[in-house]
Amino acid sequence: MSLTAATFDAIPASRLPSLLQTMPKAELHMHIEGSLEPELIFALAQRNGVQLSYPSVEALRAAYAFTDLQSFLDIYYAGASVLLKEDDFHDMAWAYLQRCQAEHVLCTEIFFDPQTHTDRGVPFEVVIQGLTRACERARTELGVHASLIMCFLRHLSEESALATLEQSLPFRHLFIGVGLDSSEKGHPPEKFARVFARCKALGLRLVAHAGEEGPPEYIHNALDVLKVERIDHGVRCLEDPALVQRLAAEGMALTVCPLSNVKLCVFQTLAEHNLKQLLDAGLKVTINSDDPAYFGGYLNQNFLETFEALKLGPREAYTLARNSFEKSFASDDQKAAWVKQLDQVFLAAAA
Repeated sequence: MSLTAATFDAIPASRLPSLLQTMPKAELHMHIEGSLEPELIFALAQRNGVQLSYPSVEALRAAYAFTDLQSFLDIYYAGASVLLKEDDFHDMAWAYLQRCQAEHVLCTEIFFDPQTHTDRGVPFEVVIQGLTRACERARTELGVHASLIMCFLRHLSEESALATLEQSLPFRHLFIGVGLDSSEKGHPPEKFARVFARCKALGLRLVAHAGEEGPPEYIHNALDVLKVERIDHGVRCLEDPALVQRLAAEGMALTVCPLSNVKLCVFQTLAEHNLKQLLDAGLKVTINSDDPAYFGGYLNQNFLETFEALKLGPREAYTLARNSFEKSFASDDQKAAWVKQLDQVFLAAAA
């Protein structure tokens, strides 16, 4: 039995919150350092003898009042200072991956920022081996298909990114792709043309943040210069109708992060978010949590609050979840298996 318009119409509105939480889904835009909860920050600080500038968990959480991307990054990097040993990176990732299982996230492609750590003297191998150990555990113990995407910090130089790529090569088999994150303003994608060309030649999958605080031009350049396969954020594409048409025609995924967008003042309220317009334009939108410890919610919370604010329904829920599987970097067979599970959940909800 296949899904039809009648399938979605048959799902009662009262069942939607439960469906959003239990439907299988993938997460394609989540920075693992951004899953570091204040309680774990303090635990790791104590374990590693790191002195924090906040007296308590409550004081640290109270500081999560951001006015823009940079004000968030300042606290984000301070929190990362407690990550020093392989076990620290394992424990951080394992906490997130356990939440994935609880929230029915079957696939997660996790961003990590090695420069945040290597610039503090933490060896690259410590970072990736700790994260890899958690991902391998997740596959065997939790049934969560977890992969790593190494991101370059765009506020640093391309030379620094190239040096990081060289450091990563002995561990090439442990990550599936590369991305571009950190401060967008003043750091256009073309700044990293050489390093992305090198990564493409190595067979790595390519993604980049663009069109969050930066202009639509950054999305064009991420596509044309960096040759990316997904756009992270991309919400400002609606300012350029020709770009919207291109994104739709190419089936380019936008990994949108609603709660993050509000927390960083890209939109003033969730009700003003343009996610519905993006969907209505035929774009391959996915919902993601970005930096969930800092932005007020993991994946299910993003779904619940966004659907309530924008008055979305079962059809959009299915589309967003299906997009997340189809735009993952998993094998075609694996994607088909996940979509089949998704179909079964929606058929059951309509029965």
